[in-house]
Order: sequence, then structure tokens, then C-alpha cells
Amino acid sequence: MESWSDEQRERFSRDGFVVVEEGFIDAETVALLRERFEPLFAGRYETGIRPDEVNWVPGRDPDDRTRQICNGWKADPCIATQTLSERSGRLAGELMGWDGVRLAQDNCIWKPPGTKSLGMHQDGSYLDYLVPPEMVTCWIALDDTSAEAGTITYAAGSHRWPRSPENRGEFHAPTDWLAPVHRAVPRGQDLRLVPIEARAGGAAFHHHLTFHGSGPNTAAVHRRSVISYLVRSATTFHPTHVDPNYSRYRKFGDLALDESFFPIVWTADGRRSAWLADLPTLAGTSAGV
Repeated sequence: MESWSDEQRERFSRDGFVVVEEGFIDAETVALLRERFEPLFAGRYETGIRPDEVNWVPGRDPDDRTRQICNGWKADPCIATQTLSERSGRLAGELMGWDGVRLAQDNCIWKPPGTKSLGMHQDGSYLDYLVPPEMVTCWIALDDTSAEAGTITYAAGSHRWPRSPENRGEFHAPTDWLAPVHRAVPRGQDLRLVPIEARAGGAAFHHHLTFHGSGPNTAAVHRRSVISYLVRSATTFHPTHVDPNYSRYRKFGDLALDESFFPIVWTADGRRSAWLADLPTLAGTSAGV
């Protein structure tokens, strides 16, 4: 897949997300990325660099918690090759009408059987530290997904609702993972939840105001995904608002996002952060590097 159809663009505009049910990346790439999850979540970092957020550690955290790592690309070049994909950046830019895209952060999500939910939220609720506070997210399934296995679930059309406050305390294993979206539904509107059922290698792109989350994994299968959170290439830090994790990369007297930490993955005139040329190549060309 190299471009969006008119129908896909219309779906994104109408629903706040668009789904590629299979074949966004090929089977060999899926297998290579799956192989990196076990060492990554065991704390064996190929680069020797710890990711920015490690939200599940064996022996520290309950086994029924969804495993999450933020900025696994810093720890593993194979993960980096996919989450810093030029093709993903270009497709995100086309959906949003941007002429350049950089990575804000990535996620590796692993939901073994029996793990609990991730609460519904808008990515845009966490973006006050950026100018403009806008994002498009590329989610890639590494296993066949189903509602029973705790797949990502969208509230269709919610990108047209007001932005909700941050709900960090309701993200990991909340008592009611749907509570935030129920609170946010505007009066007189209906809530339409859409669980994304895709094959391994399928993908979804969503708008930063689209409510999404995932229910518990009640199936007997694992559910893994890699996610790129993409912003305009011209994005800067906010002069006063800060994020507890990522504003640490703001330099004194300089609001620019440093390409060492927020690399440019695509621009309309063909530019990428120069150091990305040193990343390894995944199977075929499907990783888009």
C-alpha cells in the first residue's frame, strides 16, 4: 500500500480513523518484530539504552497488566526501523494535509491472555507540551486481532468532540475502561464503538482526538502491536506547558524538537533525519525505509 483511496480519506474524515485490514507490512516483517518483544520486555536492550517509559517489568508488575514500552526505538534498531518508517510518515501526512512528519514517540503493546484493559482516551489530551498540539497515530497489529483478544477499539466520529482532560490514572487496568468515553459523549449524540479486527500486518491510523482504548484479553491468544505517534515536522515545544517525560528533551532557550530524539521521518521535498539512513532494513520494502 503506497497511497490512500478517496474512500479511505473519506472514512478518516468521517470516523476519525481508517483501517488497513491486512498487508500493511508483510509476514516476514511481522515475524521479525514479534521476535524483538521478548528481549525488549525482559530488559535486554540491544542498543544498551533504556526506553523512556517501561510500564511493565517482570517480577515487579502483575501478570494481568497490559505490557507497554514507550520509545522502544531507542532500545532496539529493529523496532526503530518500523516505527520510524518513511512510508508511515508520508501516509500520515497525506491524511492530515501536512508537508512534513516527525516521530513524537512510539509504543510497543503486548497483551497476553488474561491481561486487563487500557482505558479509553484521546491522544490529544496529552499534547499540551507541543505546538501545535496535534498528532496522527499509526497502529500496526502483529497478531490477528479480535474483540475478545482486547483489540484497539475506536469511538467513531469522536474526533469532532471537544478535547477531554488528561486521564492518566484511568489508563492502566482501570475499573471501567469505557468510563472516560461515556463521560465525553456530547448530549444528543450516540456512542458507536468499533473494535478493530485485522490480520497480523494490518494497520489503523487515527486522529489525535479520536477516543480509543482496548478491553481485556479474554481469548487464548497474544495481542501485540507497534505504534508510531506522528506530529508535524514543524512542531515545537510549548514555552510553558510541560510533559513529565518528554519535556526533558527541551533545551534551555530553544523550543525546537531535536532530531536526535524526535526524528523527521518524511517531508514532501524528500528529507529525513540524516542518521535514519543507518537503520537496518526489515523484510522486503514493506517497512518503508
